[in-house]
Amino acid sequence: MPGIGTIVNVFAVLGGGTVGLLFSRLIKKSMQKTIMQSLGLATSFIGIAGALQHIFVIKNNALTVTQTLTAAICLALGAFIGEIFDLDGQIMQFGTWLRKIAKREGDTRFVDGFIIATLTTCIGAMAIVGALQDGINHDPSMLFTKAILDGTIIMLYAAAFGIGPLFACIPIGILQGGITLFSFAIKPFLTTTMTNGLSLVGSMLILCIGLNLLLDAKIKVANMLPSLLVIIIYSAFF
Repeated sequence: MPGIGTIVNVFAVLGGGTVGLLFSRLIKKSMQKTIMQSLGLATSFIGIAGALQHIFVIKNNALTVTQTLTAAICLALGAFIGEIFDLDGQIMQFGTWLRKIAKREGDTRFVDGFIIATLTTCIGAMAIVGALQDGINHDPSMLFTKAILDGTIIMLYAAAFGIGPLFACIPIGILQGGITLFSFAIKPFLTTTMTNGLSLVGSMLILCIGLNLLLDAKIKVANMLPSLLVIIIYSAFF
């Protein structure tokens, strides 16, 4: 059934998040900073590994560096567009609204947890390509793999941030479900070069998320999200 991959992904997030919430009761507040730094370190290396996979390429038995200028251009243009529309502020407002709906007004970690979990699970080529495969080929295997990864990540985030990360299931469902629904219209325009570009830029954004956690930095990753659209357009013409 088309869409089963996204459904499993959503329930994996909810299940992993629930386990994380139960585990969080055993964690002392003095340990939370160390745990978040550990998550930041792991997330940073996930981003680095994904980016280097596309930057370093072996050609003629020699290691060459590629796409660095492309990534720089797309990130700069994407950040410029994101700053104009203040995507970071809008996502924060949506997170604040969700916190109110969930009756967690006093939870100071809710919005941060929701935003970090959403960006980590929704950025990258796996969500797009997996949803396309689910819609066109009725093959949800990639999304099943993503569900395992997301469930584990959300479990760790929920242990550190509380209930906020569980609400990442909403954007996951909307994004992947929408791509699966309109997969036949999207597939003809999406090339291998585009998916590789999405993976490269997405991995760099995940690295920024990791740095925010590790160093308590304030990189507005949400404002860089348009770079994912820019890399698609750039790949189509260049």
